[in-house]
Amino acid sequence: MSYIELKNVTKHFKRSTGERIIGLNNLNLSIQAGEIIGIIGTNGAGKSTLLNCLTGQTPIDSGEIWIGGERVDHLKPSKSASKISRVFQDAGMGTSPRMTVFENLMLAMKRGEKRGFHSSLTTENYKKMEQYVSQFKLDLENRLDVEMEALSGGQRQAVALLMATLKQPQLLLLDEHTAALDPRMAQAVMTITQQLIVEQALTVIMITHRLQDALTYCSRVVAMHQGEIYRIFDREALQSLTTADLFLILEEMVNQ
Repeated sequence: MSYIELKNVTKHFKRSTGERIIGLNNLNLSIQAGEIIGIIGTNGAGKSTLLNCLTGQTPIDSGEIWIGGERVDHLKPSKSASKISRVFQDAGMGTSPRMTVFENLMLAMKRGEKRGFHSSLTTENYKKMEQYVSQFKLDLENRLDVEMEALSGGQRQAVALLMATLKQPQLLLLDEHTAALDPRMAQAVMTITQQLIVEQALTVIMITHRLQDALTYCSRVVAMHQGEIYRIFDREALQSLTTADLFLILEEMVNQ
């Protein structure tokens, strides 16, 4: 069995009118440990539904989801959180805006532990975090005492990414995590992302509308349409593709 297995995963939604909407339709996908899987597709393709089902936020109707040899589709989100980390487009969804950078990092470090996080707010841990964040060249080492909401967008997203990876999750979900950033900061956050993935040998699923990122960073790219996998491109195929090629494939999906 692959490290991550989605077997015949199906999820439907109902409108208030009773009309059934396809979220995921009998989706099958195998992912090896250490792969970076890019997910592309137009709005309504099922990309976010896929991540919500993986975390348990959205229960599936049928099928199975396995991570590291354990079936997880029956787990509550609180249980899945010990295995899966997620970084959202809006950093506010994964951080506490009124808490300082240091407090947020310690909160992430203590996630799933019984001891209160206040006991971790020590000088020793402060110095460790100061040294750790300094390597990313975003001036975070000088902003540990600053509330999250006072940071720049790129800094907030970098902190959210660090929080998601502090305990080396079995699966890291990146939900358009650079979409709200300007090109310079988006590149800086992607550089940090790649560094963390390589250092921790993380397995990653990344939704992105930045097609160049899909080509540059991903082991494989999955194109989704109407809750199904339309095409999968392996590393060899990606090396011969351009962003224009991927855009044309997205157009083809919509117009089929």
